[in-house]
Formats: sequence, C-alpha cells, structure tokens
Amino acid sequence: MTTTRDPSTRSWPRNAARGLLGGFLIFAGTAHLFFARDTFQAQVPDWVPLDKDLVVLASGVVEIVLGVALVALYRHRVIVGWIVAAFFVAVFPGNISQYVTGTDAFGLDTDTGRLIRLFFQPLLIAWALWCTGAFAALRARSRQPR
Repeated sequence: MTTTRDPSTRSWPRNAARGLLGGFLIFAGTAHLFFARDTFQAQVPDWVPLDKDLVVLASGVVEIVLGVALVALYRHRVIVGWIVAAFFVAVFPGNISQYVTGTDAFGLDTDTGRLIRLFFQPLLIAWALWCTGAFAALRARSRQPR
C-alpha cells in the first residue's frame, strides 16, 4: 500500500499541496523546538501524564520528520499520508482541551476563535490523505477483486 498507479495522485496540485503541507509541518516543528515552545506548552492538556516541555519537544521532532517524509519519500507517500493523518488525529485532543479550558495561544484568545480552530483539524487530515494519494489508494484497493 505504499504506492498507487492512479495517475491523479501524480498531479502537480497534489504534489504542490504535499510540499506545502510538508513545509508547514517542518515550520511548525521548528517552532516547537525553538521560538514558540512556551505557546505550545500552554496547549498541552494538564491530563497528559508527561512533562509539557518533553511533549512539545517530541511533537516538534515528529512534525519535522513527517514534513521531511512528505517531501522526500515520494514512493512511500501513501503510508506517510496515513501516518500524518494519524498524527493530526492524535493531537486533536489538545485542540479540544484548549477550547474547553479557554487557554489562549497563537492569538486564539476567544472561545469563538478556539472553536473555529477545531474545524480546521479535519481539513488537515483530509489534506494529508488527499495530497499523498491515500484516499485514491484506498479506493483502488477496495475495487480490486478478492
């Protein structure tokens, strides 16, 4: 399930979107490690049983690795897409916690702003699955005779 023969997955819009998402993840991961650590620590829910700085540093490294993988591992883009989507699902409880607890971060200083942000996480998941061809690979696999 690492590649697909569907030519639509090799289109320039998908490749551009994959590169853009990879760049976004690399930038966000770098922010975790260097210039926005305090802001990211504010988003780690209190119920996470780990040191907040460790969570921020580890998630920053993961984001950088995922961003590089999106850009560099073309042959494995489908599995990378599923992993990136899973990562976005895994961090979603932090976004929910930020909304529920009213934690200000990244300019999100109103309940409305924090609520609107929640709707962007599913879009990031869909973006990862679309730009890597993961959706197309799943459809192609389901169409194969068994």
